[in-house]
Amino acid sequence: MNESDGRASVHLDGVTLRFGGVTALENVCLDIRGGELLALIGPNGAGKTSVLNCISGLYRPTEGTITLRDPAGGSHALHRLQPHRIARLGVARTFQSIELFKHMTALDNIMLGRHVHMRGGVLSGGIFWGVQRRREIRHRMRVEEVIDFLNLEPIRHAVVGNLPYGQQKLVELGRALALDPEILLLDEPMAGMNSEEKESMARFILDVHEEWGTTPVVIDHDMDVIMDISERVVVLEFGQVIAEGSPARVRSDDRVIEAYLGHGETAAGAVS
Repeated sequence: MNESDGRASVHLDGVTLRFGGVTALENVCLDIRGGELLALIGPNGAGKTSVLNCISGLYRPTEGTITLRDPAGGSHALHRLQPHRIARLGVARTFQSIELFKHMTALDNIMLGRHVHMRGGVLSGGIFWGVQRRREIRHRMRVEEVIDFLNLEPIRHAVVGNLPYGQQKLVELGRALALDPEILLLDEPMAGMNSEEKESMARFILDVHEEWGTTPVVIDHDMDVIMDISERVVVLEFGQVIAEGSPARVRSDDRVIEAYLGHGETAAGAVS
């Protein structure tokens, strides 16, 4: 873990996740280094989403620990915390299946991403002046920055359920960004998109990483995109880490090629 760069990092140590007799993750050790763009890849059922679910608190590991070190140097045992507390520590995520409020507008959905930063009791929440009004204005200004960043102005008042799939994916990304995350977990953000939409999403992920200083962790099956945008790649198979390193190194790893294609394929360019 990088402890001196002033950015949040996450360390998984011996994480095992079981559902009855099924082992989804087995002894996973993984560092998410502050400031990097990390990709998790692997065949279907390899355990990639399970890793994100454990980090974000949706699943609690059967064994092992998950530790977040915040920018101030504090240490937090994520494996013991509820999802809302993990979100407050700066861990946001999107989902493989879009999880938006389809009857609400794009603006309202993104505004919900600010809920972990909102303070005040019932009385102050019902009186819209003074401190409460200033807080509301600050939250709204931040949401406007996210909308502008993702070029969502034309659809800000559109009901999300009526939007094309690609735009719904952007709204979900916007809601995650509205949380002001240190760690951004993206579960197949480009799934179901056409080539133009994928290119746009990849650009936004790079911009979030480079301009905002966020640490994205990306799962996706488009290997061309993953290899282009990631700085480090971790490969899972049957719930275990089988390889990690630079995109070039992982692309030519025989264990990775075998995991994707089975025995008999050893060409270095097979994972592409």
